[in-house]
Amino acid sequence: MNFWRWLITPDPDPGFTRTKLLKLVIRVVLFATVATLISSLLALTPLRPYLNTWWGSLVFILILYVPMARFLLVDSFAPRRGAGAGVTSGKGGKSTLSSAQKRKERNRYAGVKKGPPKYGGRR
Repeated sequence: MNFWRWLITPDPDPGFTRTKLLKLVIRVVLFATVATLISSLLALTPLRPYLNTWWGSLVFILILYVPMARFLLVDSFAPRRGAGAGVTSGKGGKSTLSSAQKRKERNRYAGVKKGPPKYGGRR
């Protein structure tokens, strides 16, 4: 398997397994290396005095860390549940949920009580 694909594919096992922790360590080391490299390269530019201020560091962190958060947190949370997360077959990509499961998903919020009437309702 491709190393990059292995690194960014979520692990389906719940909890922190040995491979999940290994992936997390590799991601953190790669991210720290890239962040240090970018920071040192920007220090060679005329932006150095601005990067040494608190607000310059904040802007740098926001620009670098926010997009990388998804990369770092791939295995930290369970996969999303919902109607679009059904089991799919390999051929047509059609859902293989049973009719009972489909009905359950469709009627999931059917019993939720409505809010109070608008404009005062009946008096």
